[in-house]
Amino acid sequence: MKKFMDENFLLNNETAVKLYHEYAKDMPIIDYHCHLNPREIAENKRYRNITEIWLGGDHYKWKALRSNGVDERYITGDAADKEKFLKWAETVPNTIGNPLYHWTHLELRRYFGIDSLLSPQTAEQIWEECNALLETEAFTARELIKRSNVKVICTTDDPVDNLEFHKAILEDETFDVKVLPALRPDKGVNIEKNGFEDWVRKLEQAIGNEITSFRDLLNALGARIQFFHDLGCRVSDHAMDPIVFEEGTEVEVNDIFVKGLKGEKLTESEVRKYKTQVLLFLGREYAKLGWVMQVHIGTIRNVNSRMMNILGPDTGFDTIGDYTFAEALAKFLDALDSTDELPKTILYCLNPRDNEVLATMIGSFQGGGIPGKIQFGSGWWFNDQKDGMIRQMIALSNVGLISRFVGMLTDSRSFLSYTRHEYFRRILCNLLGEWVENGEAPADMDLLGKMVKNICYNNANNYFGFQE
Repeated sequence: MKKFMDENFLLNNETAVKLYHEYAKDMPIIDYHCHLNPREIAENKRYRNITEIWLGGDHYKWKALRSNGVDERYITGDAADKEKFLKWAETVPNTIGNPLYHWTHLELRRYFGIDSLLSPQTAEQIWEECNALLETEAFTARELIKRSNVKVICTTDDPVDNLEFHKAILEDETFDVKVLPALRPDKGVNIEKNGFEDWVRKLEQAIGNEITSFRDLLNALGARIQFFHDLGCRVSDHAMDPIVFEEGTEVEVNDIFVKGLKGEKLTESEVRKYKTQVLLFLGREYAKLGWVMQVHIGTIRNVNSRMMNILGPDTGFDTIGDYTFAEALAKFLDALDSTDELPKTILYCLNPRDNEVLATMIGSFQGGGIPGKIQFGSGWWFNDQKDGMIRQMIALSNVGLISRFVGMLTDSRSFLSYTRHEYFRRILCNLLGEWVENGEAPADMDLLGKMVKNICYNNANNYFGFQE
């Protein structure tokens, strides 16, 4: 019987052990998609206690707490921080089988040097040990990033953001980690949702011009893309729930835009036509600048309307969707590719049944002399665990080239989440090791070691061009 989470955790054969410890373990990290707060990095935030840095904003943990019967007061409510931590300590022993059990103890070990299992019996001691360390210089936001061997971070930013904190970080020569914005224009795409008109008014303020037509909107978005580009942005991100495609003329779409600004009810066809034209414009702009377009597909958001009304979005009430999208996605990619304006693109699916859909889709749009120009993104959100990662990598391997894969990202709001890269790297090395042990891949450590290093870091470094 193996010891729990020993140095060869998740490494079940000799080849895997060698690949991880000699090739994967010490590779730097490019976190090309996350939700870290750039203000906390700019100000080098210090955290008041373990609850703030560990439980705040983490809807993975919030879901587990709710499933364990914990009252909302101890999750997002007004309970004291220590009370919230103690409820988490009560919950953790019940998370065996969930990746949270592994992530929790990886984070305690790698950042705080704590090998004890978190439980009600150890909670008081762990609370005191973590909080004492959080008072030291080694646990500020920037130090945690540097200790994690992170070279590039891409946050998630609305086109109307002024990026003041990115500017401050860029001008600070004492911090050599690149913290770059990533454009998230969803609020300008989702014309059917509440708040669209208010968002357009904010965009007007950002550019200093009135927006009264669809052409005005596109010009404004183009200006913000250039603004982001000048501050180092090379990535966009889109939540397409679901992705749609329906052609429409600019005259039609202008009329739809004007209706949307007035808050008038739009038909489903009108919404599809508007979204299609906005997304095609954005894709072409990204292609001009050499950006990477990320497309996340498959979520149904805020399914619990009662809790949405109480807590708002992004609080742990989203789920996997089961709609079909392959035809619309193919038409969208083809419309850009037909004029040679398809940017480098990463496609993610939340429903694992769609793995092969994306794995085969990317193969139809590769080219341009760019290795892995179109990527099938790592196991995302509910698939961000051992089984989900393995299924994604096997689907990619079966019909594509896992050797060109740009690897892992955190998609997290926590500065302690970089252990997820370790988790991914161990799973990757074990999968390759199994192939070797089964005679399905050669026992060529130079070949496989290079492949591991590429997936962990080098592919992403070359693909995104952050160092240019």
